[in-house]
Amino acid sequence: MTYEIPKKVQTLGEDIQRSELKYHDREVLVSKEFTFDSAHHLHCYEGKCKSLHGHTYKLQVVMRGKVDDRGITIDFADIKRIAKERIIDRLDHRYLNEVLPPMNTTAENMVVWMYEQLRDALRSEGLFPAVRLEEVRLWETPTSYAAVTARLMGDDPA
Repeated sequence: MTYEIPKKVQTLGEDIQRSELKYHDREVLVSKEFTFDSAHHLHCYEGKCKSLHGHTYKLQVVMRGKVDDRGITIDFADIKRIAKERIIDRLDHRYLNEVLPPMNTTAENMVVWMYEQLRDALRSEGLFPAVRLEEVRLWETPTSYAAVTARLMGDDPA
């Protein structure tokens, strides 16, 4: 297979019109993943996790909406900014039992809190209802995660 260097960069208004940027009118899912490191321990638990320990958590945020006139649902940079401000910067390299609201710091409790933070950010920034939070997954280990969806949270109108 031969690859050629483009001879001309596509120019808006000449090679493609603004009205052509939006290819469809369907809803799409848009996702971004993050990692952060935190320590915690669990109460009323008799396994290893009752002692102070740490994890490298992985967070996946899935948003849903139709594309705008440019073909964009939400800018990946906006998802990153919102998740960093509302979650990552607050939890990274922190003791979760100290910085989260009073709760047992299980993945199941944390993922609901994270969903609420992200949903509230979409609303306060005026992005909702055009962009909705569809799902949040929190991996505590590479093979173990907790998830919550809009349907489970009662936010899915369908």
